Amino acid sequence: QVQLVESGGGLVQPGGSLRLSCAASGFTLSPYVMKWYRQAPGKERELVASITSAGGYTNYADSVKGRFTISRDNKNTVYLQMNSLKPEDTAVYYCYAAVRLFATQSDYWGQGTQVTVSS
Repeated sequence: QVQLVESGGGLVQPGGSLRLSCAASGFTLSPYVMKWYRQAPGKERELVASITSAGGYTNYADSVKGRFTISRDNKNTVYLQMNSLKPEDTAVYYCYAAVRLFATQSDYWGQGTQVTVSS
């Protein structure tokens, strides 16, 4: 059974750091891309960062560029290092993985982890 399990969320003061982890298991094929999304109360879910398996290409939302870093190990675990956190980074953070087999893509989501930035 495919699972994405996030961890590392919590309460942090503005300017602080957190590192989120997402452990993927049960995949027959390695995800070709893994992403972090976030959703703040009353707002739509937004893409924060993505990383591909081939080449490790990364992409970031403008709001987190220079502060967040996405990385991935060879065991399908993806990380999000978040530095210089701001109150507006407060949200539930979700891990996402996509697997592609020929013309079919399957999407998978984690359960989410809460990040709260507050003094």
